[in-house]
Amino acid sequence: MDITTRYLTPQLRRDLARKMVFVAGPRQVGKTTLARSLPKAAAGYLNWDVSEHRERLLRHELPVSQLWIFDEIHKYRQWRNYLKGLYDNRRAGQQILVTGSGRLDLYRFGGDSLQGRYHLLRLHPFSAAELKLGTGPHFLDLLKLGGFPEPWLSASETEARRWSREYRTRLIREEVATLERIQDLGHLELMILRLPELVGSPLSINALREDLQISHKTAASWLAVLERLYAIFRLAPFGSSRIRAVRKEQKHYHFDWALVPEDAARFENLVACHLLKWVHFQQDTEGKDIELMYFRDTDGREVDFVIVERRQPKLIVECKWADTDVDRGLRYLKARFPKAEAWQISATGRKDFVNGEGIRVAPAMLLLTGLI
Repeated sequence: MDITTRYLTPQLRRDLARKMVFVAGPRQVGKTTLARSLPKAAAGYLNWDVSEHRERLLRHELPVSQLWIFDEIHKYRQWRNYLKGLYDNRRAGQQILVTGSGRLDLYRFGGDSLQGRYHLLRLHPFSAAELKLGTGPHFLDLLKLGGFPEPWLSASETEARRWSREYRTRLIREEVATLERIQDLGHLELMILRLPELVGSPLSINALREDLQISHKTAASWLAVLERLYAIFRLAPFGSSRIRAVRKEQKHYHFDWALVPEDAARFENLVACHLLKWVHFQQDTEGKDIELMYFRDTDGREVDFVIVERRQPKLIVECKWADTDVDRGLRYLKARFPKAEAWQISATGRKDFVNGEGIRVAPAMLLLTGLI
């Protein structure tokens, strides 16, 4: 398959004609490949991690090209002021693309704000819709291999496991060490190894703190670091006291869902990634006030995912590994928000029907292939 043309390519080309564009996303998700696939990209590409390119950037010796691509420049402490100066003094028709494996909208090492000067686009791993997968074994391949280009294209579960292990090491030793002020990388590595086992359950920082023998402040800070580097993402609970919803406990998921050891939890993580990809696409390209959350109440009812637009649920999704009865939490939430679309999807089930309460029960691919 052609991995150079990604789902963001059309939007990226449109946005470059208007403003500077930031393309952010996890390490090795394909940002550089996407950037270098653009017309005239080769002449204008500079990577902060390449010493020769870094020297050219610092001397302001930029390529004679209509498109400048600055890869990993957020590792430069004054990057925001640097880009502001370039953008404000650019010649007519000059396009600027910035790519990086950190949250470019959050890495603000002082200096003037770039507000209003850029569009942010977040690139996600491959999904069922982007790969145009059918049902059956192709979905289970995606579940086992993950959605990052290298392990997916290897078509080998062994190679995917090796890639995931090496990916975690590089994330800590290269990205964290470069961008964050963390001395105890050993305990951080233990946290990264522990987190996949906790997917699907509310994430207790206190339990994590006790498990790793670190302070609550340190555990919370490290989780924020992993979010900034697109290793994990967290979902807040949806709801109010009117529906007896919990308000504080968050859940977390990994962009590399292949890390998750247990099948049902890995499937839930895959669905979370697919839904977040769609939500980010709606936010970044349409400017919609939309968010991915989950539901849990004080009586123990829970629904895996709730997509909320302007505080109202639009899509409710419950994940099951196989065919089973419609979940009570899903029925409860659908009854209270009847206008919301509600699905119970399964990884291996075959049933496909709508029940009397308006809940669609179906194989997961029927929902996921309709996203992005």
